[in-house]
Amino acid sequence: METFAQKFLKIYDRKIMSGEITFSQSGINKNDFTRLCIDRDFVLAREALELVCDKMNMTSDERTELLKFTEK
Repeated sequence: METFAQKFLKIYDRKIMSGEITFSQSGINKNDFTRLCIDRDFVLAREALELVCDKMNMTSDERTELLKFTEK
């Protein structure tokens, strides 16, 4: 089963590589990003995730998939 971090980082990497966003535009806190990279169980708080989804211009499908992880 794919973790939140794996799913999030796939979207993040695709948007970074395409030039759609930069890290500073993503809205993600540096500490949260570090935790995503080292803690496989870490999930952003719902409010923080909603902000990041907006800043990264995620599709409704991407947003829905990630927000599911905050419901656990």
